[in-house]
Amino acid sequence: MPLDVHPPNSLGLPKPPAATRVVVAMSGGVDSSVVAAMLADAGYDVVGVTLQLYDHGAALARKGACCAGRDIHDARRVAETMGFPHYVLDYESTFRTAVIDEFADAYLAGATPVPCIRCNERVKFRELMDTARELGADCMATGHYIRREIGPSGPELHRAADPARDQSYFLFSTTPEQLAFLRFPLGGIASKAETRALAARYGLPVADKPDSQDICFVPNGDYRAVIEKLRPGAADPGEIVDMDGNVLGRHSGVIGYTVGQRKGLGIGGLGEPLYVVRLDVGARRVVVGPKSALATRTIPVAGINWLGDAPFTARPEWRALVRVRSTRAPAPALIRPRAPDSAEVELLSPEEGVSPGQACVFYEEGTTRVLGGGWIVRAG
Repeated sequence: MPLDVHPPNSLGLPKPPAATRVVVAMSGGVDSSVVAAMLADAGYDVVGVTLQLYDHGAALARKGACCAGRDIHDARRVAETMGFPHYVLDYESTFRTAVIDEFADAYLAGATPVPCIRCNERVKFRELMDTARELGADCMATGHYIRREIGPSGPELHRAADPARDQSYFLFSTTPEQLAFLRFPLGGIASKAETRALAARYGLPVADKPDSQDICFVPNGDYRAVIEKLRPGAADPGEIVDMDGNVLGRHSGVIGYTVGQRKGLGIGGLGEPLYVVRLDVGARRVVVGPKSALATRTIPVAGINWLGDAPFTARPEWRALVRVRSTRAPAPALIRPRAPDSAEVELLSPEEGVSPGQACVFYEEGTTRVLGGGWIVRAG
């Protein structure tokens, strides 16, 4: 080995830890705090960065959301405890344009968006990574539960060691270029209890802090109130109809419904349970039907981010595991590429409640590797 080449450190970089600058994206929660503490304790040159993503004045008293005022304060306290610098960056304008506006427009179009994926893709892993490079960072670390492993063709994305904490569904859009710069120190952690034990060991003030639950800009999960504020007039009333177009009742706005919903329809006493099957936004209609009508086998997917080794279109058809909701396990499917960024996905066993706007994430059969994924769109 040449004398001027240092053996790789624990982050895979050919430098001693003290000469390796790591920007840690700190939300103020226990996960990212532990990552920052671990790296600082290992001797790395850690810089903590917290993003102010929205006007947090009204969120100071809220619990269960990330990046609010309290969380910024908690991130700063962790940095003080471990002795590394911490910065707060104002990304409100970017977040509004790249995430919140699309969230509202997607709901108005009858889709069920996943804003956390867009936030990772467009803000944390794009804008923040640019900032990390400007700060002279060699890499950026986050508190996500996912693994980055080096394969024959370079860095690969893999599911977390703890299936219950795995966040691969929310990170499928990470590009190969981003993956080269990112590190996920918690990917191999066996459980959240182990993470909290580490927080206690480091004496972090967030060791017992509850996990975030809500989308950060949606107080108490009330999507409707947020969309009505962003898009006045969005809650126009309309009809609830069955699959043959027969009127069964009225609703106070399509934005209050999602595909697969059963409760809160206000059309009881009609025999078998009815579910939201489709949202006809143009006609302001909520279409309902039996549970069997929710079963979907073929899914059009667009906007695909590909993380495999061979080109996405190299084969006309291939098997994989796919996940169509964050709460569901990956299931066998056939993937038929239609273009470098679109495909038809055939589920070998139909699934219920597949909705436009959700992600369809691809996994390699027999391994933990994430092959990318795309966005579910309407047929036709």
